[in-house]
Amino acid sequence: MNQPATSRVRFRVLGFCVALAAITYMDRIAIANMAKFIARDLSLSDTQMSYVFSAFTLAYGLFEIPTGWWGDRVGTRRVLMRIVSWWSAFTIATAFVFSFPSLLVTRFLFGLGEAGAWPNAAKTFSKWIPLRERGTAQGIFFMGAHFGAAYSPLLIQYLLQFLDWRGVFVAFGCVGFVWAGLWFWWFRDDPSEHPAVSKAEQAYIVEGRGHETSHGLENVPWGLILRSRNVWLLCLMYFVQTYGFYFYLTWMPTYLERVRGFSSTKLSLFAGAPMVACMIADVTGGVATDILTRRFGLRLGRALTGGSSFLFAAIFTVVGTLAEDATTAALLLAVAAGWSVFCLGAAWGSCLDIAGPHAGVVSACMNTAGQVGGFLSPIILTLMVTQFGDWNIALRLSGGLFLVGAVCWLFIDPRKQIAHN
Repeated sequence: MNQPATSRVRFRVLGFCVALAAITYMDRIAIANMAKFIARDLSLSDTQMSYVFSAFTLAYGLFEIPTGWWGDRVGTRRVLMRIVSWWSAFTIATAFVFSFPSLLVTRFLFGLGEAGAWPNAAKTFSKWIPLRERGTAQGIFFMGAHFGAAYSPLLIQYLLQFLDWRGVFVAFGCVGFVWAGLWFWWFRDDPSEHPAVSKAEQAYIVEGRGHETSHGLENVPWGLILRSRNVWLLCLMYFVQTYGFYFYLTWMPTYLERVRGFSSTKLSLFAGAPMVACMIADVTGGVATDILTRRFGLRLGRALTGGSSFLFAAIFTVVGTLAEDATTAALLLAVAAGWSVFCLGAAWGSCLDIAGPHAGVVSACMNTAGQVGGFLSPIILTLMVTQFGDWNIALRLSGGLFLVGAVCWLFIDPRKQIAHN
């Protein structure tokens, strides 16, 4: 991403978004790592906890498209400030729940507030990051998210020496308010509005945006979007990706403890291992799709990255469930998690490639489909464990679904913009 320009403000924008992603996942994954304490204090069953996990995802999915459209219309400066402030408030509110219904409602409202964070980050990139740098930018962005998820188990274990689980939620929630204030003070919706952007950098960004028109933001072309084969394939692909990935955000610590017999110390280390693998895959996947795009063109550059991601995620997921040694199984599943996110730069880059001025809405459509997968994932896993008494069967289902995602990439063509379908 080293291009001649007299300023590098777009890199600071990327830095803000990376911090946003880290805080998002730090807050999101906290409940999975403290689930046993919450369940103990509120007398919750595994089934009830699965509904708690899914309540967030349900609200997140329902409000994803409206909030993505909102960002398209009024700009991401105000929208992201509102999003982060809202979810931070309900992260803190989680500390004050007293029953299953109160926890369910709080997590639903948490998801409602966080909805639109990813599409609005994508919208920010569409304005600030040239096309040739977007895959790498998306990869670095998701690395920030998974960094937040990776260090959270260790941070939570440390904080639990001084605080109970309620105090941890309060501490985590306060961080978001700091980010929201700094973002609203410093960021501008377009490079032309930011006083620190040089004319050379502004010209470089505008030239690298591709063919993007500025009309029609208020009139979203829903007919074109709904008739787009690319949109439907991206949605199916992302449904599969999020379904498989949500295991790591929800039940992974419980799986390692109950099925693989990990101690609390070993658990805190290996619960974060998938996210370390994801951090590596985020950046390498983003860089890979940009390099392959420059070498082979947009379609192969995205498809080779995305297809290989799902293929290897399927293989390592299934092999991980078959491993008899607990440590080996945990490491193989961590590698599977990494491969499952190797596609993210290509996936979100493809949304920007086809969306034109409607990046927030189109990426929100894809992410909404993903949240349907995320909503179903913990519930279906719990039902399958109850029915078959075997966690590994549920994981093998995820492995099979990853193959469906690989097939989707055979037909996704990011060269075809929605306006030209």
